Amino acid sequence: MLPWRRALRAAGVLHSAAAPRPGAARRASCGQGERPVGRGAALSAGPDLRHFLRGAAAEEPRPEPQPGSVPGTGKVYLETYGCQMNVNDTEIAWAILQKNGYARTKDLGEADVILLVTCSVREKAEQAIWNRLQHLKALKARRQQARLPLRIGILGCMAERLKEEILHREKLVDIVAGPDAYRDLPRLLAIAESGQQAANVLLSLDETYADILPVQTSAGGTTAFVSIMRGCDNMCSYCIVPFTRGRERSRPIASILQEVRMLSDQGVKEVTLLGQNVNSFRDMSEVQFQSAAAPVLSRGFSTVYKAKPGGLRFAHLLDQVSRIDPEMRIRFTSPHPKDFPDEAMSPDCSSQVLQLIQERHNICKQLHLPAQSGSTRVLEAMRRGYTREAYLELVHHVRESIPGVSLSSDFIAGFCGETEEDHQQTVSLLREVRYNVGFLFAYSMRQKTRAYHRLQDDVPADIKKRRLEELITVFREEAVKANEAMVGQSQLVLVEGPSKRSASELCGRNDGNIKVIFPDAEVEDAAGCKALVRAQPGDYVLVKVTSASSQTLKGVLLCRTTLSRSAAC
Repeated sequence: MLPWRRALRAAGVLHSAAAPRPGAARRASCGQGERPVGRGAALSAGPDLRHFLRGAAAEEPRPEPQPGSVPGTGKVYLETYGCQMNVNDTEIAWAILQKNGYARTKDLGEADVILLVTCSVREKAEQAIWNRLQHLKALKARRQQARLPLRIGILGCMAERLKEEILHREKLVDIVAGPDAYRDLPRLLAIAESGQQAANVLLSLDETYADILPVQTSAGGTTAFVSIMRGCDNMCSYCIVPFTRGRERSRPIASILQEVRMLSDQGVKEVTLLGQNVNSFRDMSEVQFQSAAAPVLSRGFSTVYKAKPGGLRFAHLLDQVSRIDPEMRIRFTSPHPKDFPDEAMSPDCSSQVLQLIQERHNICKQLHLPAQSGSTRVLEAMRRGYTREAYLELVHHVRESIPGVSLSSDFIAGFCGETEEDHQQTVSLLREVRYNVGFLFAYSMRQKTRAYHRLQDDVPADIKKRRLEELITVFREEAVKANEAMVGQSQLVLVEGPSKRSASELCGRNDGNIKVIFPDAEVEDAAGCKALVRAQPGDYVLVKVTSASSQTLKGVLLCRTTLSRSAAC
């Protein structure tokens, strides 16, 4: 049995959606209003099977409401915490509820249903939800006094991880739904309307919500995120994702292309392809591609699972998406460094992602390469499947393949057993690579993970804090140097809207996903029309960079242009 399957089944979270364990679906998704047997009650011999058969013939059971059978009533307030996957989950959940007759409100006070889409990747993220529930407790009490019922639901990763505690802690929450149970929301809410608690936290082997087009929560926005896969098979020792989102499965390419075309028709100018490990994408929906060879990994990288043959790979998807609209930028996140092999090692389509980025004008020259640590010893404990040396070799290969590429990364400070020497190796990696963007956090141990069962969280909190602060300081010093290299250059910027700090300035992002601030002024259009124009959200503009910090570029506006025209210059 594969390692991820053993771990997930040991944790009691993995069942097939097509063939659930007998009785499991009902236990996981039934109402929670049954009366428990009193403690210490005497147990008699009890009835035999014939008693239940007679009872079943005499009494007609009341069926539970099925999804779509009960029209929604009332207004729903949705609140999202955590990563961009959760934002996408919010859009999926709302699409399902809207189809079932619910209305949406942005006013917490008028909501009949409040749903929190939660994160479980760190303890701090979960504590934010517990704190929010305390605030909602008072609101719910006031509504009960006024005889205006209020239903509260917890969705997403925290629901998957802490179902029992959420349902039983102060009896505040009415419904709990894991990331693979959003189709069941109408039924769960119908059960909650009868005064019972309801939950469904079964993980699926095949749910991708491929047939559901998410309702974009930022109406009129210039950017959008498109989920291409769910779950993760990497089983890094620190990570809770395989236990809260299940095993890796990919959406059919046809459904992804349909969604991107719809966004293009709506005027969206930038799409980010989203998943826990996007470059291991593998669409198995078309029979003729199921016998394709397994891809080669990046040089010096390994996995805890066997290579998976068959399917259409990420390079094919990226190629097709980039052809839909030449004026739409394409990004993707988050890839795993293992899935960027050298083209000379693997000449098949799966190895051509870097080549596509270099060749296509609308695929952003930006890559997220999560390192997590600069110490080979710590990387081994994390089960990342590579050494420091292999990671640096990949970075050099990426920069040779895509000149001027912008790099970002993730780092964890204070992982189990990390020594001061290990920490200094991470510091030196930050200096050597010089990332443009970084996401750095102190380690937070999560139950169910391999680290929880096999390792000791032995780095004191004050040392974690100090090491994190040092990493942040070094990252900022190097990011300033990386960004200052763009001073004097012209950057193509997608306008997002007014700057938060000044109404007289606009902000957007360049190809490398770095924020750019520039004056909101009249400017010429590169098409050659003589009339001056003002840049609007969704416009592409050229900005000459005049200054840089670790997070932001500032510049002067040169002209309005298009993505295609800028690439031709």
